Amino acid sequence: MIRLARADDLPALRDIERAAGKAFADIDMAFVAEDEPPSIEMLRTFQQAGRAWVSVDQHDRPVAYLIAELVDGDAHIEQVSVHPDHRGERLGLRLIEHLGGWARDHGARALTLTTFTEVAWNGPYYERCGFRPLDESELTPGLRRVRAAEAAHGLDRWPRATMRREL
Repeated sequence: MIRLARADDLPALRDIERAAGKAFADIDMAFVAEDEPPSIEMLRTFQQAGRAWVSVDQHDRPVAYLIAELVDGDAHIEQVSVHPDHRGERLGLRLIEHLGGWARDHGARALTLTTFTEVAWNGPYYERCGFRPLDESELTPGLRRVRAAEAAHGLDRWPRATMRREL
């Protein structure tokens, strides 16, 4: 089941992010694996704005989450993470589809995200989910700001792309 995240879910979202991030160490991306997840304060901002969703287990415990923001009129996936114990259950895709419904209801034209292009569960996965890479000329001012912030954080050490899926 997918529901809006509650304030008491926020520590679990950080735990999910840490667990999911460990896979990056296996592909020589220790910097990403060791990167701290979003702070409770940042997660609270998404949660209070109604743009943080969780997929929960039968005990109503979060096992995957997605946070999004509006960037130039589109719903931008800031983060989607699935706990490794639940990999392969299509929870990430379900969260993305849920966001698509929310985005349509809020007048967005598309979903956008940024991702590593050469990581199997990133760029190639999102292409299978219907996203397409954007050319530099297609980036909106807000997406340029997102990419600049990511570059400043060091994420451009590996090939990255901005992607879009029309609604």
